[in-house]
Amino acid sequence: MDVHGDVAAPRRLSAWLGVGAFLLCVPCVLCFSVAGQDGTCEANGSVYYAGEWYFLDSEHCTQCECTVEGAVCARTECTALPAACIHVSHYPSDCCPRCERIGCEHRGEVYELGQHFQPSECEQCTCDNDGIARCLVADCSPPACVNPVFQTGKCCPDCKDGPNCYVDDSRTQIIPGGEAVWVDSCTKCRCHDSHDAGYWEGNRVATCTHLRNCTVSEGKN
Repeated sequence: MDVHGDVAAPRRLSAWLGVGAFLLCVPCVLCFSVAGQDGTCEANGSVYYAGEWYFLDSEHCTQCECTVEGAVCARTECTALPAACIHVSHYPSDCCPRCERIGCEHRGEVYELGQHFQPSECEQCTCDNDGIARCLVADCSPPACVNPVFQTGKCCPDCKDGPNCYVDDSRTQIIPGGEAVWVDSCTKCRCHDSHDAGYWEGNRVATCTHLRNCTVSEGKN
C-alpha cells in the first residue's frame, strides 16, 4: 500500500518502537533512544553511551551527559578571577581564563608582590607575599610652631619660619622660639620647648614675666 495514503502508518511505527520512544535533536548533538536498548548520543564525530560525559568540540564551555532520554548539556560557568590578579592567560583548550599571578589590591589599585607604594602622603605600604597590602600610617607630632605649612608629597607639616608661639591667648602676636623675647618694654616672654610640660600637647602660648612697678615708657626696649 502507498505509504503516503496510509494514515495508520505513524501508529504502526509508534507501536513498533514502543510507548515512550522519541527522537530528540539539539544543536550540534543528535540524541535518540530506542526501546529495549541503552540510549546513545552522537557528538564530535563519536557515539556516547548513557552515563558518559563529554565536551562539545565546537563549544569548549559546553559539557553534556548522555542519558537514556538524550543529551543534557549545560554551559560551564567560569568563577570570578581574584580582584588582585595581575596576569590572566587564555588557553585555546580551556573554557575559562586562568589567573597566573596574584598581587595585592588596595583601594582599587593592583600592586606586584613585594612592591612598596605610597597611596597617600601619610601612608607607606608593602604588598606582602600572601597577597595582602600592609600599611603604616604616619603619626605626626604636634608642630613646633603656630603656623605650620603642608607641602606636597609630605605627610606632616613643616615650620618654615622655625619654632614659634603666641605671646598670649589673644593669639595676635607671634614670637620666635629659643631665647626670651621682650614683647614690650616691661614684658619678656619665652616659647615653650620640648622640655616644658604641655609642649607635646600643643601648648603654643609663651610664658611671660613682667617687671615690677614698670610701665611701658620706663621699661627696656
